[in-house]
Amino acid sequence: MTAAPHSRKTAIQAMAALAIALSSLPQMAIAASTEASATKPKTTVSVSLPKQPLLVQINQVALERLGPKQAIVEYAGEAGEGTYTVLRDGQPIKQGDLQPLRPFAEWGTGKRYFSVDFSDAQDAGKYEVEVRIGQQRAMSASVSVRDNAVFATTGAQLLGYFKRSRHTDNADRELRIFQTSRKVNVWGGWQDAGGDKGKYLSHLGYANHFNPQQASMAAWVLAYGAHARKTLFAAHDLQTQVEDEAFWGADYLHRILDAEGYFYTTVFDQWGTPGVERMVTGYEGSAGTFTTLYRSAFRAGGGMAIAALARASMLAKQSGRHGEFDGAQYLADAERAYAHLRRFNPQYGADGKENIIDDYTALMALVELHNATGQSRYLDDARERAARLMTRQQADGGFVSDGGSRPYYHAAEAGLPVISLSAYVDIEPEQGRRQRALDAIGSALKHELTITNAVANPYGYARQRFQLTQDGKATGEVLEGFFIPHRNETGYWWQGESARLASLSAAMVIGGRKLADHDAAGYRLPADRAAYAQSQLDWTLGRNPYGISMLYGFGKKNPPTVLESAGEMFVGGISNGITGAPGSDTGAGISFAPGPDSEQWRWVEQWIPHTTWMLFAAMTMTTAETR
Repeated sequence: MTAAPHSRKTAIQAMAALAIALSSLPQMAIAASTEASATKPKTTVSVSLPKQPLLVQINQVALERLGPKQAIVEYAGEAGEGTYTVLRDGQPIKQGDLQPLRPFAEWGTGKRYFSVDFSDAQDAGKYEVEVRIGQQRAMSASVSVRDNAVFATTGAQLLGYFKRSRHTDNADRELRIFQTSRKVNVWGGWQDAGGDKGKYLSHLGYANHFNPQQASMAAWVLAYGAHARKTLFAAHDLQTQVEDEAFWGADYLHRILDAEGYFYTTVFDQWGTPGVERMVTGYEGSAGTFTTLYRSAFRAGGGMAIAALARASMLAKQSGRHGEFDGAQYLADAERAYAHLRRFNPQYGADGKENIIDDYTALMALVELHNATGQSRYLDDARERAARLMTRQQADGGFVSDGGSRPYYHAAEAGLPVISLSAYVDIEPEQGRRQRALDAIGSALKHELTITNAVANPYGYARQRFQLTQDGKATGEVLEGFFIPHRNETGYWWQGESARLASLSAAMVIGGRKLADHDAAGYRLPADRAAYAQSQLDWTLGRNPYGISMLYGFGKKNPPTVLESAGEMFVGGISNGITGAPGSDTGAGISFAPGPDSEQWRWVEQWIPHTTWMLFAAMTMTTAETR
């Protein structure tokens, strides 16, 4: 599962299979005025690994001029040496011998793998890589190389995705709260996914360790970008647009803040099931059973909602603009919500106990409250949260989720623990406390590199630690793998991990820049960290075994459209992505959109956290320092 949705129609809810057709869109950024809609379904097909004996897989969208650049070559023929040629704007600029990678059989393809590194090609232009092995010849897709590459190429459409995803149905101005007669105004916000017009600060709360930050994370990233990265957005004529979207998100968070001080977690109608009342509610399982778990804990979106409102208050002060409500209201909301959760947070978790997600989301809330107010009480609480988060770190740098030994793994935001500690470092004046946090960041990043490189891994895909579930609880041997396990506490939820990968890329850059060992290998990082950060984005942007760019409207080939299971496809939206094989409890093997169509959401559906994290990573990886 990727970082993704929860929001899909199950096999029972899905009607018949609508078509899947691989769309091949031009390799270019779509103009900002494009209003994307779903393509029309065609013949139903499954997406299998390409069968060509020689393939050159490359990021199909954008590579940083002064950053890592690598193509991966897959070869199914007899052993033999090969050569490559790098072309810029159609002209050869570099040639050499293919470099073999370690033998790799995890995905059962029987192929050999080679790499082509052209990081030293630092002129802007359109690049392609041509490869020859024996009588076989293959050419990669083309990729744009430029400064601030991903943001400059995709930023307008990533931002446009949020406006295309706005939810404006006036019925939401008066919805009932589950098991009450009380009605509330929850108008606005964004629909969660292509096939789900529900609205979520988070979901999967019943599983305790799987909560992803959804609409609240989007609201924070937009407010942070508009405020802290104003120069970047203004340089691309996007400042007004990002401010508008940030205030749209903040206004929604104000509306879903109950008078008692908690946020409503979800607005849900069982994925649009006919006859089901849309309401403020919690839910669980693949059946979407309504529950009373609708009060957001820190981990259920409450922490990031506070962070978003605090940052929106700073944006309003800086810009002289605001949404329906003003900056003073945003800050008052953030402070009131934090005061409430400081008292009641454990009561709002399904198990009544805080875990690592509460720690890092509360830490983000406290950092932003301190940034907005300067009050020492928020720094004091941030110190406590940071210390609690660091006590969950193991000797090798990995984290545990609970007070025991369950490893921390997350399909949507695996980089957020490091990002939260990095944010804390920025407000901590005491050198001893700062250094402890920096040591934790360094250890965490080292762990990510170690586990990812512990086995043959031609694409540099971020690996993870996990346990399988028995009787609803993660237990037994701690395992390692590429993709999230399918037998997990949620009972049904696994999908592609596009958001997770972008979050780890952002964490490697943000956390790495806090450390002393800067370098010039790319993104002001040492070579191994720069390569890791690049590889995670490259996977989503087309350098993967399927040769598919998950970012719709960009690259040579995009995911198929399956309206009934995965809904509309918007330009700037990102599909869930590639997973382990459906029949594997551990998520071993590899799969993308194999059918049946009622399950295609796992791979194809667009989900708001994917674009949120890609936008954040794109702004993070620009040459200006990110704070």
